[in-house]
Amino acid sequence: MAPVVTSVSPAQGNPAGGTSVTINGSSLTSATVVRFGSNLATNVVVVSDTQITATTPPGSGTAKVTVTTPGGTSTQNVLFTYTTAPAPTITSLSPSTGPAAGGNSVIVSGTNLSGAVQVLFGSTPGTILTSAPSQVIATAPAGTGTVNVTVTTPNGTSNPLPYTYTPVPAPTLTNLNPTNGPTAGGNTITITGTNLTGTTQILFGTNPATTFTINSPTQITATAPAGPASAVNVTVTTPGGTSNPLPYIYVAAPTVASVSPQFGPAAGGTTVIITGSNLALATQVHFGPNLATGLTVVSDTQLTVTAPAGTGTVVVTVTTPGGTSTVGLGIPYYTYLGAPVINALIPNNGTAAGGDSVTIGGSNLIYTDSVTFGGTPASFTVFSDTIVVATTPAHAAGTVNVQLHTPAGNSNTFPFTYDPA
Repeated sequence: MAPVVTSVSPAQGNPAGGTSVTINGSSLTSATVVRFGSNLATNVVVVSDTQITATTPPGSGTAKVTVTTPGGTSTQNVLFTYTTAPAPTITSLSPSTGPAAGGNSVIVSGTNLSGAVQVLFGSTPGTILTSAPSQVIATAPAGTGTVNVTVTTPNGTSNPLPYTYTPVPAPTLTNLNPTNGPTAGGNTITITGTNLTGTTQILFGTNPATTFTINSPTQITATAPAGPASAVNVTVTTPGGTSNPLPYIYVAAPTVASVSPQFGPAAGGTTVIITGSNLALATQVHFGPNLATGLTVVSDTQLTVTAPAGTGTVVVTVTTPGGTSTVGLGIPYYTYLGAPVINALIPNNGTAAGGDSVTIGGSNLIYTDSVTFGGTPASFTVFSDTIVVATTPAHAAGTVNVQLHTPAGNSNTFPFTYDPA
């Protein structure tokens, strides 16, 4: 079967020849000769049954393109025009500088740029994105220093224009906020410095940040990864290199082993000693949902605070950059007590010699820690939250005040009469 030629691209070229063309058609597989008029093309390559590439011979005017195979010679009237087209010229580059890594788009302006087949940055080709008579847009390859940019079309190569690769400065870090956090990670760190645009990696020691956002050339926010309790270096990497390190401390979560005293009045105000571990960086102490005041760090194992007001039994928690303590093996509980109240003495009189048993009735008595008769301590036994039995101390005849004390404070007073002997 004779070959068929349907088109040639480009359809025009220099009379001196040397134009690379693509010939499209069918039954081209066994092509042996390609002619432009009566002149033989060179560098004939059969790409497929429907395509051939070749280099035009010298010629003039309009020449018919034919392909010859063992099946015959094509007869279609596909023409190639020899024309003296002006070579491309370029007048400007925008931008005329770029990063050493390349990858940026450069607009090359000029004339006769249609059909651009190559844009060279020095000896390295860029990637042509668009080509028009007055403009070619190309992606710059990587490079260094100042190089010449040229554009090549089927009609020649343009004049050169200089393009300068500018080295990207390495990033520098000046501040981390905060400078510490929990071993579990997950907290947000604000990193301040310079030349942070293009950041590709942030390391906490050897562990990369979970996520990060470049807010500006001088600020990044990053999510800290998990890490063991220790100090590590934070570094930022960009195409310009790796920054100086800044220290970041992974803080173990605090624990609360005990609180002393474990009881106090509902109104708060009691000074409470908290013992545990990893307490040195404590920022807050809560009694249940309520924030304690007067926080003082005594050591890494001890704090003192002033209990806030509250009710019932609550868990005491300590918060540090390492997190908030949880209920573990210790006894981190504090109980708010109602003030003790006396509402009956049975009997309400006794001998001056003392030794009488007196039942004290009332409320909030379970934590009674002292009973006095006219200021003199009495021995006692707590039976319940409403009953305490005391043994009267000796006292001169007359009426005295009986009073109880618990961790919630002093009770009201109730009269007791010592009878004359």
